[in-house]
Amino acid sequence: MGVEIERVKETETWNRLVERSPQTCLFHRDEALSIQADHTGADVHRLVGYVGEEPIGVFPLFELSRGPVRLLFSPPPELRVTYLGPALLNGGGLKQRKRERRQHEFIEGCFEWAKSAFNPRYGHLRIHSCYEDIRPFLWNDCEVTPSYTYLVDLTQGTDDLLMSFSRDARSNIRDAAEASYTIEEGGRTAIYDIVEQVDRRYARQGISYHVTPAFVTELANSLPEGAVRPYTLRIDGEFIGGLIALDDGETVYRWQGGVRSDTSTDVPVNDLLDWHVMTEAIDRDRSAYDLVGADNPRINRYKAKFNPELVPFYNVEHGSTVTTTLARAYQWVRRLA
Repeated sequence: MGVEIERVKETETWNRLVERSPQTCLFHRDEALSIQADHTGADVHRLVGYVGEEPIGVFPLFELSRGPVRLLFSPPPELRVTYLGPALLNGGGLKQRKRERRQHEFIEGCFEWAKSAFNPRYGHLRIHSCYEDIRPFLWNDCEVTPSYTYLVDLTQGTDDLLMSFSRDARSNIRDAAEASYTIEEGGRTAIYDIVEQVDRRYARQGISYHVTPAFVTELANSLPEGAVRPYTLRIDGEFIGGLIALDDGETVYRWQGGVRSDTSTDVPVNDLLDWHVMTEAIDRDRSAYDLVGADNPRINRYKAKFNPELVPFYNVEHGSTVTTTLARAYQWVRRLA
C-alpha cells in the first residue's frame, strides 16, 4: 500500500499528529504555522502522509510569490525560525527496507503535491538533525548542505555542568555579585526590549533583521504556556540585556537576543543570562540547551565555552541553477544566525 498525501485543515488533528512525532518542534504547531504565514504573507499547506488510515508523516509547506515566481519554504524566510520541514511518526517498529520505502514515498509525494498545487520554481527547507535520513531529498534532485548548532547536555546537573565550562565562563558566573543585577522572566515589555536591542545591534552591523515584537508576542500568546520565555537582566532597574528562550518540553532553545549590550558594564551579561536559562531548564527536567547556530566563528568563541556538542542540521534546496542563484542573490533565503 502506497503513501497518500492529504492537506489537513483541522487544528486539533494537525496538533495531535505533531505531538506524536519525535521530530517536530514548537514551530510545527498549527498556531505557530498560522502566525508564520501571517507575518510573511505566505500560504501554509499542512500536508500529512497516510498509509491507509495510518498517518506516517507531517510536512508544513509555505507558498510564497516573488513577482511571477512561486517559491516553497519550510520554514518561511526572514523570521529566524530555527527548524521546520518534514517529521515522521509511527515508524518505530518497521524494518529498515519498509521504513526507507515509506519515507521516500512520503517526501516524493509531498513534492508532487506542491508541484500540482502551485508548481514552485525554487524550494528551501531547514531540517533538524533528528530527521536523520536526508537521502530522499538527494534522490529528488535536491542540494543538501549541512549547517551546525551547539547542544549543551543538561542531564549532568548544575554542578557538573558548571565544571565543564571554560575557566572564564566559570569565573564570570561565580564572581558576579548577585546584588548588582537581577534576572527575571518577563512578558510583552521584555519581548519588546529584547527584540529592539537585537534590531539595533544588527542594524549597526548591516545585518537584516525582520523579527518583530508583534511576531514574538503572538507566538507567546498562542503557544502552550511556558513555551516562549523572555529573560531580562537589569541593573538598578535598567534593562541591560536579555534573551528569548523557547521550551518544547525536552529542549530549550536560545532563540533571540543575547547580543552585546548597549550599556557599558562590567557585569558579564550574557554569561549570566545563559547560565540562568540553563539552571531553570534543569529545574524543569529539560535535557538539552540548543545554542541555535554554530556557523559564525566569532560567535562560536562565546558559545563554545559552555562545552557543547556540535550537531548538524540541514539546508535543502531545490530548483534550477538560475532560480537558485536568484534566490541567493535576492536574499530570498535568510540564514539562521
